[in-house]
Amino acid sequence: MRCAIYARYSSDLQRAESIEDQVRVCQARAEHEGWPVVEVFSDAAISGATLIRPGIQALMQAIRAGNIDVVLTESLDRISRDQEHIAAFYKQASFARVRIVTLAEGDVSELQIGFKGTMGALYLKDLAQKTKRGMEGRIRAGRSLGKPPYGYRVTRRLSADGEFERGLREINPEQAAVVQRIFTAYAGGLSPRRIARTLNQEGVPGPSGGVWYAASILGRPACKDGLLRQPTYAGVLTWCRRTAAKNPATGRLVRRINDPGEVVTQPAPELRIIDQDLWDRVQARLVVESVADHRIAKEPGTTGGYWEHRRPRYLLTGKVLCGCCGRPFAAIGKDYLGCPAALNAGCRNTRRVRRSRLEAQVVAALGSQLMKPALVQEFIVAFNAEWAGLAAKMTTQADAERREVTALSRKIDHLVDAISDGDRSPSLRAKLAELEAHRDRIAAAMAVPATRPPALHPGIAEIYRAKVADLQRAMADEDDHAALEAARALIDKVIISPPEHDDDPPGIELIGDLAELLHAAGLGAATLPGAAQSSGVVSVFASSVKAGQGVH
Repeated sequence: MRCAIYARYSSDLQRAESIEDQVRVCQARAEHEGWPVVEVFSDAAISGATLIRPGIQALMQAIRAGNIDVVLTESLDRISRDQEHIAAFYKQASFARVRIVTLAEGDVSELQIGFKGTMGALYLKDLAQKTKRGMEGRIRAGRSLGKPPYGYRVTRRLSADGEFERGLREINPEQAAVVQRIFTAYAGGLSPRRIARTLNQEGVPGPSGGVWYAASILGRPACKDGLLRQPTYAGVLTWCRRTAAKNPATGRLVRRINDPGEVVTQPAPELRIIDQDLWDRVQARLVVESVADHRIAKEPGTTGGYWEHRRPRYLLTGKVLCGCCGRPFAAIGKDYLGCPAALNAGCRNTRRVRRSRLEAQVVAALGSQLMKPALVQEFIVAFNAEWAGLAAKMTTQADAERREVTALSRKIDHLVDAISDGDRSPSLRAKLAELEAHRDRIAAAMAVPATRPPALHPGIAEIYRAKVADLQRAMADEDDHAALEAARALIDKVIISPPEHDDDPPGIELIGDLAELLHAAGLGAATLPGAAQSSGVVSVFASSVKAGQGVH
């Protein structure tokens, strides 16, 4: 049994030696089992939410090449915390006949893949929500987050309990005068390029200490950034104007403009640099010039034409996939579905299925095949055990965060002492602001109370069936679009595979959406944080449905 060990750590709160510790305990297990370790793969300081990691990619290449027989790691979340990634890794390892063994879960099966992927998604979502709520609370308390924008500087004062208050900013008079010059010049008709050139000719340092650029003054209309669009100058603190989402294909962050209702604002008149009349004139000119220059074709947040908003007419629209090539089935004729790649791309799945009969089978399977009581009970036991383990990990993380805050506070105190002794270099002040911002982020996450464990009702399968029966009766009304959408939400995908023999019907696999199945059974998103994002192949809820006569 050729064994490969994989280790990973993702946070600055962990030690680099964490990989050595993981490898050591895995090697001890391999020696106990008599498995020779042929290679060790690792990723340092990389999040488990992405597979764009050199170590995991090299491991997957070794699996495909047939160089190993067993993958040994500390726990499944070392490989990934993303449901899709865990399922894909397990599928590839199973195809190559490679065992996955962890010190925490033992031999990994479909059950661990299902609920462990769900718990990983819950952990990431819960952590993000905690951090977001903490940061929102800081803004609503009139405190700033991160590095102060140009025109402001960090200020410090002692609170009633003798601790330094964090997130305080004050106006920098010298920079504020430059901001007023820029706003006045732009409102008077000068271009950002002309303003930047004038400031550079006068030797005025830019926001980063270097030269001025027109782009940093004007910003981008679609992103609502740039000095002229900084609302703090008008005495308003804002947060959550943009959201960073990771592209699953590239692993890169993509920043998107949030809807106006999601933006958190807090009046801060003590930070106002630009009076309201000048601010309004500048914003009006920005809008006019953006439209005139064709920089924006539509308002941020809007989408394309009518065809992008059409309501699905059928239960399985967009959810039927080919079991061979993975492509979505397309309409062929009036009431048939088939793989489009079978006609011109060489896919061997040439079977067609009648849409109406397939939908009837899926509707019947929603109530009879999904959420079987025996499997649900097994899931509940595993879920509760995993939640207890997650709570222990979160406690360990909280201890690490407290230690990190203590260490940061000591560093900040040393820098404050240095500044008090006369060392007022820009680099020292920038480092102080960076450490304070880092400490603020950790403290904001720590300030949010812990999430209570969800309560899984022991009769969840029976509750689900009763609600699905009501849903099936409502779907009899062809004009009841709400019932159609509710039923569609329960279905993640339907996979159609060709039969082994030509006379047999095609194989049909119905896979339910875990979050919606639990929601239909009475477990709401408020009780299960992050579940709204959890879907995918979950073995305890997956069902293989035999196609009846006349489907093909």
